[in-house]
Amino acid sequence: MFDIIGKRRWFFLLSGLVTIPGLIFILLTPLTGGKEGLQFTIDYTGGTTWQIRFQNDDVTADQVANVFHANGLQAVVVKQGNHFMDIKTEPIGLTVSAPSPTPVATLAPTASASASASAAASASASPSASAQPSTSAAASGSAGPSASPSPSPSPSASPSATASPAPSGSAAPSASASASPPVATGNTQLPRDGKMGEMVVALQNALGPIAEQASLTTIGPVVSADLINQALILIVVGAIGILLWITYRFQDVKFGVTALVALVHDVIVVVGIFAILGTLFHVEIDALFVTAMLTVIGFSVHDTIVVFDRIRENRARHAGEPFAEIVNHSILQTFARSIMTSFTVVLTLLSLYLFGGSAIRNFVLALLIGIISGTYSSIFNASPLLVVWHNWEDRRLGRTGSSRAPRPRRVAS
Repeated sequence: MFDIIGKRRWFFLLSGLVTIPGLIFILLTPLTGGKEGLQFTIDYTGGTTWQIRFQNDDVTADQVANVFHANGLQAVVVKQGNHFMDIKTEPIGLTVSAPSPTPVATLAPTASASASASAAASASASPSASAQPSTSAAASGSAGPSASPSPSPSPSASPSATASPAPSGSAAPSASASASPPVATGNTQLPRDGKMGEMVVALQNALGPIAEQASLTTIGPVVSADLINQALILIVVGAIGILLWITYRFQDVKFGVTALVALVHDVIVVVGIFAILGTLFHVEIDALFVTAMLTVIGFSVHDTIVVFDRIRENRARHAGEPFAEIVNHSILQTFARSIMTSFTVVLTLLSLYLFGGSAIRNFVLALLIGIISGTYSSIFNASPLLVVWHNWEDRRLGRTGSSRAPRPRRVAS
C-alpha cells in the first residue's frame, strides 16, 4: 500500500516549488508598475486597445511604439504571429460633436412675432411689389392662429416658412442636428477624427499604409475599477461560503480550513503561472479570468469533499485505528475516481485550447491549470494537512495515539 501520508513532506515541497516562483512574479506586478508580472487587459486597467496590420509585414512593435511616443502617448505594442499589432495605450476618446442648440426656441415666439419676422425677412429679400402679397399672406396666415385659443404653434410656423423665401431660424438647428456622429469604437473602420485619427495619419506617414483594423476598443477607468471590485468580492465571498459550508457539513473546523488552504493553493498556482507567462510571453488576464477562477475553486472543493467524506465514513467504520492510516486508506479508495474524473475534463479542455480559437484560449488555459492543480491539492495537500493538524491537536491536548499505523514486528524463528 502506497503511503501518501507518510511522504507528505515531499508533496508539500513540490507545492512550494510551484507556488513560491509564482508568488515572486505576482509581487513583481506592483513593484514594477505592471511592466513585469501579471499583465491585465483594459477590462481591469482602462485604456484603449487597437489591433491593426500594416501592408509592410516587416514593421516592428518598437517602431509603432516610437510613433506613439513621438505623439505624446505611452503604448505597449505586441506583434502577433498573424502580423497584427496589439497596441495598448491610455484611454483615447474620439471627437465628440458639439452639442447642437435645441430647436424648441424657434417655436416659442407667438404668432405675431413670427409674422413680423417673416415680413421683415421678405421685405429685405425683395423690395418689389411682388413681395407685398407674400408679406400680407404671412401676416394673415399668422394672425388667424394667434386669435384662436389653440396653443399649438404649427399653423403659424408652416405659413411663414412657405411664404418667406429667406431661410427661417429653425434651419440652423436642423442642420446642426444632422451632423455626422463620431465613429464608434470596437469597429473595423479606421478612425478619421480626434486623436485616433491623428495617430492613423502619423503611423501611415512613418510606417506605410495600414492594411486592416481588427478592433478598436476604449474602456474608462471607472468601468475597470468596478470590475476589479466585483471580482474580488466574488472570490472572497465564494471562499468564505465554502469554508462555512464544509465546517457545518463535517461538524469540524479542521475540514473547512484545510479545504480553504487547498483552494488558496490552487488560486496561487493559476495566478502565479499567469504572472510568469505574462512576464515572458505577455499573456494577459481578461474579464473571463474571474469566471475561470470561480470554476477552479468549485472543482477543487468538489474533489476535496469527496476525499473528506470517505475519511468520515472510514473513521466511523474503523474506530480506534490511527487517524493517519484512515486518511491514507481513504485517499487510495478515491484516488482512481478523482484521477479519471479530472482526466476526462482535461481532455475536453485540451481540445478547446487547441481548436477553440484565440478568443477563449486564455480562459481555457486558466481552467486547465486550475483543474490539474485542484486534483493535486485535494489528494496531496488537503488530506495530509488534515493529518498534520490532527496530530498537533493530539500533542497539545495530551491525547495518546500515533499518526502512523504500528509496524508489524518480526518474530524470531
